Amino acid sequence: MSEPPHRPAVPVGLSSASVWPQPVRAAFEMAADLGYDGVEVMVWADATSQDVSALRRLAEQHGVPVLAVHAPCLLITQRVWSPEPEERLRRAVVAASDLGATTVVVHPPFRWQRRYAENFDELVADLEEASGIRIAVENMFPIRPPNSWDRLRGTRASGLSAFRPSPDPTEVGFRNYTLDVSHAAAAQTDPLELMRRMGERLAHVHLTDGTGTPSDEHLLPGHGSQPCAEICTALGSGGYTGTVIIEVNTRKAKTVDQRAAQLAEALLFARLHLEPLRDTPDFQL
Repeated sequence: MSEPPHRPAVPVGLSSASVWPQPVRAAFEMAADLGYDGVEVMVWADATSQDVSALRRLAEQHGVPVLAVHAPCLLITQRVWSPEPEERLRRAVVAASDLGATTVVVHPPFRWQRRYAENFDELVADLEEASGIRIAVENMFPIRPPNSWDRLRGTRASGLSAFRPSPDPTEVGFRNYTLDVSHAAAAQTDPLELMRRMGERLAHVHLTDGTGTPSDEHLLPGHGSQPCAEICTALGSGGYTGTVIIEVNTRKAKTVDQRAAQLAEALLFARLHLEPLRDTPDFQL
């Protein structure tokens, strides 16, 4: 009996957030030098990250495609492109389409964005239908983590949340999700269980780590307490067809070489653990 065909490797990209405080240009340079499969562009204050033509030139210059665009939805990017969150998301979808990216990453609405929150699920569905771009809604975390009373009541991702209706997008239900492991750690949520809830709708993964503290740490995979290796093994051995993105905090790196070494380590971790296991049953998403 012949062996089953070898599955192609899951693409591993580099988030431009991983090189901060260096500009987005550095993400393309490091992705090319280290052998990443592409870049996820975090749209923020860096003018180049907002400029589709400039991003296209960087991708062509370095031979590194843009795999995803992260819409500007952080507190510090509330006026990038537009003060209206609906327009920022629309612009991100257009940018992804123009750059040949397949995915836009977006956070759930903040609680004070009432009109946006009320229409968010419909807006996401309409934009996906019109563009063919996957809009993968990302799991976030509460400002204050769930306490023992929350757990006794059986609520998920409770505590004090800045997001409406929840930092956990599976409580609403979307066509596509982004799993962020550091956010799951900060929410004190089991990322493997969250991944199972996302199921076949899991389209994008931010591979990073955390220790379970309330802060969003974005450690290198393998440097925290989260099951990063198990997540990669599940993705590599299952039916996952999305992308894995290294989104880590390297701001304490004292030199460019130190930052490059950290990002090389993260890429090696991902590639090693994403390699499909031929002698174990598939993990079904």
